[in-house]
Amino acid sequence: MGIEPVVYGAPYSVYVRAVRLALDEKGVPYRLVPIDVFTPDGPPKEYLNRQPFGRIPAFEHGDFQLYEAGAITRYVDEAFPGPALQPMAPELRARTHQVISILDSYAYRTLVWDIYVERVSVPKNGGVADERKIRDAIPRAITCLTALQQIMLAGPFLTGAALTLADLHAAPMFAYFTVAPEAHQLLASYPGLMEWWNRMVTRGSMLSTVYP
Repeated sequence: MGIEPVVYGAPYSVYVRAVRLALDEKGVPYRLVPIDVFTPDGPPKEYLNRQPFGRIPAFEHGDFQLYEAGAITRYVDEAFPGPALQPMAPELRARTHQVISILDSYAYRTLVWDIYVERVSVPKNGGVADERKIRDAIPRAITCLTALQQIMLAGPFLTGAALTLADLHAAPMFAYFTVAPEAHQLLASYPGLMEWWNRMVTRGSMLSTVYP
C-alpha cells in the first residue's frame, strides 16, 4: 500500500473532510486535488468521469477509483494499516453505520443547510436568512440530536469507548452547525454531545483539516 491515495474535492466540503479525517487518523499521507462543484459551470466535465453525479469527494488509490464518502472511509479503514475505525463487535459495528446513516439521511440537511447555511452563510454573503426554514428545522434538529445522544449512551465517542468512522462523519457537520447561535441553545440540552464535540474539536486530525 505504498501508493499515495488522492482525494478529489474542496476543503470546505463536509464529506471531503470526513474522508480526510479518516486518512489522517489512519496516518495515511494523501494528495487533495481541488474540485469546486459550486462554480457557475458546475464541476469540471472531466470530473464526471470519476463521479457521474457531480458530487464530492471522489477517491483514487492506484488503479482503484471510488466515490461516496461512506464507501471511501470504509475502504480507507480496511485497506490501510493503523488504528481500526470500525468496531469488531457486530453490534457496535452496526451502531457505527447506523449513526452514519442518520447523519446522511437526516442530520446533514437539517444541521448544515437549514440552520448553518441560512443563519450564517447566507447573511455573510449579503443575503437574508430564511427564518421560516430555520424555525422548521429546529424540531428536526432536536430529533437528530436526541437520536445521537441515545445511541451515544456512556460515550465518550458516539458509538462507545473508541473513535470510529461515525465520529469522523459527524464532526465536519458539527463544525458548521456549532457556528450558528441556535446550536448552542440546542446542545445545552445534550451535555454528552457537547462533551463529545469539545473532545473532537481538539484532535490533531480536526486541527489539520480545519477550513477557515
